[in-house]
Amino acid sequence: MSPDRHTPIELEQDCEATLIPGGQKLTLRRGERVVVAQALGGSFTVQTEQGYLARIDAQDAAALGLEGTVANEGPADSGPFELQHVIEQLKTVYDPEIPVNVVDLGLIYVCDARPLADGGHRVEIKMSMTAPGCGMGDVLKDDARARVQTIPGVSDVDIELVWDPPWDPSRMSDAARLQLGML
Repeated sequence: MSPDRHTPIELEQDCEATLIPGGQKLTLRRGERVVVAQALGGSFTVQTEQGYLARIDAQDAAALGLEGTVANEGPADSGPFELQHVIEQLKTVYDPEIPVNVVDLGLIYVCDARPLADGGHRVEIKMSMTAPGCGMGDVLKDDARARVQTIPGVSDVDIELVWDPPWDPSRMSDAARLQLGML
């Protein structure tokens, strides 16, 4: 079953969620009704009966009566390490409020890799959020780290949240602007 953006779903079991945009953890209880607003990147953004937005991880998809899918496990090509694989994986991480990945949204400010003595690579990423008060920074950082760590040849991942320069819509790709009706 795929989620319908307008049909309320009664939770089949308790599940952990993260309030958007504050980032606070909460438990949604069995029997509560939610509406799936977004199902991208292996997670679900739902609106509760009280009007709050919350993010539910793929591992709790059963509470929604849905199958959870973890976004791309890693590049299909297991050849030598390439920075492009990092970018591809980062494109599977989505903002929970805006249906655009963090790369096209312009949240990735720096993405570099350097070889390590063990033959692997250390990937260093500097990313921002659309607003300094956004509590989802750690959630998106964890998503990005988990995805990048699946890439063959990655030994270490360092992700830093930065606020300078402040994010603004001019950082979005043309594809993102088109998708959001901003062109």
